[in-house]
Amino acid sequence: MNIFRLAGDMTHLASVLVLLLKIHTIKSCAGISLKTQELYALVFATRYLDLFTDYISLYNTLMKLIFLVSSFSIVWYIRHHKIVRRSYDKDQDTFRHYFLVLPCFLLALVINEKFTVKEIMWTFSLYLEAVAILPQLVLLQRTRNIDNLTGQYVFLLGAYRSLYILNWIYRYFTEPHYVHWITWISGLVQTLLYADFFYYYFQSWKNNVKLELPA
Repeated sequence: MNIFRLAGDMTHLASVLVLLLKIHTIKSCAGISLKTQELYALVFATRYLDLFTDYISLYNTLMKLIFLVSSFSIVWYIRHHKIVRRSYDKDQDTFRHYFLVLPCFLLALVINEKFTVKEIMWTFSLYLEAVAILPQLVLLQRTRNIDNLTGQYVFLLGAYRSLYILNWIYRYFTEPHYVHWITWISGLVQTLLYADFFYYYFQSWKNNVKLELPA
């Protein structure tokens, strides 16, 4: 554990809390992509298969449980909550997210560190997480007018991944033989997908105007 890893975890946790705050308190999921949330639920479900077999630490176990429970809770809210589901913009959230799943799985079968079920699922989760934000970004480009909580949620997600890159750089220079190309490349691709959003987010913050993405 180092300061960059801890900051990344806390930022990731904050993004989830912001989204749950929006959904539970305001009873609205406007501007939120169900497709992205379903992909994240699949990411955590396949990544944390070791939850009840490999104990690392109490912190590690708690974080895994939090992300699993929160991701499936968000999907349930958007799909089934009698009030929240009314604000879901199904007509705009049309990205065919299932087409991302198969290529990521096939890539995990071909490029992995060890050909075991647990390792393939873990690698698959990395590849899928790298592109899971795409339906959300497409939805924001279509709706353009983004409320503060939705903007903060996406920004915190991008910041979490950026902090993890700093964590990897730190560990590379402080730990011998620390090389994980699959994790690094997946994380870099994921961070680059946020680059355009970051630009407009900081522009709106600097000029004190409402966040809007170009069509």
